[in-house]
Amino acid sequence: MSTLTDSHMIALSRLLQFTDSTFPVGTFSFSNGLETASFENMVTNAETLKQLTWSQALQAAYSDGVAAIHAHRAFLRGDYDEIAVADNMLMLFKMNDEARLMLKRMGKKFAELAAKLFDDEIVIRWLKEIKDEKVPGTFPVAQGIAYAAAGVDEKALFCAHQYGVMNMVLSAALRCVKVSHYDTQKILFDLSEKVEELYGEASQMELKDMNAFFPELDILASLHEKGNMRMFMN
Repeated sequence: MSTLTDSHMIALSRLLQFTDSTFPVGTFSFSNGLETASFENMVTNAETLKQLTWSQALQAAYSDGVAAIHAHRAFLRGDYDEIAVADNMLMLFKMNDEARLMLKRMGKKFAELAAKLFDDEIVIRWLKEIKDEKVPGTFPVAQGIAYAAAGVDEKALFCAHQYGVMNMVLSAALRCVKVSHYDTQKILFDLSEKVEELYGEASQMELKDMNAFFPELDILASLHEKGNMRMFMN
């Protein structure tokens, strides 16, 4: 068994902090389409919830996850322009307004927190350009920047990203689907076994290879924009 060094312990502490449910970026406000899926009786139990959660994880891995990895690598190289490219390209893959709003709102909040935590030129510049509307400021890119600044490697970043996507759906499910904490934790436990395989694929993808084709999710989001169910923002 390997022994944690002091630097690894600090990085692990940062990882736990950034993935904690109380980390104030607003993830609790969103359901990633689950609310509409529940309202339309598409997700009614643990099995259908698991299917939707896995679909969300797949879509996010091949778009948000790729952008996060590239932002992480670009930060370590000191390449701000590449960070901006990843940020702008990711927005091109979001077809509905609520998905774009979610990424921008959570991303800006993370950027503001990062600017408080890190005395770093790239972090400060990125927040300024978000406020000046020169970049969209997406949440996955914020993750890539902040995790790199905190000394968290890209594998851990990708794990945190996938955990966040799945946990957002599963946490929302406790409020609008007939499932228990036991159900949601079992789903998270089972699906987490697939994260390594997803990282192996996403880590080899270029920004131009990003894809997020999942029409069912976009349809659910479009229904939610004009629907009556409003526990969550999307």
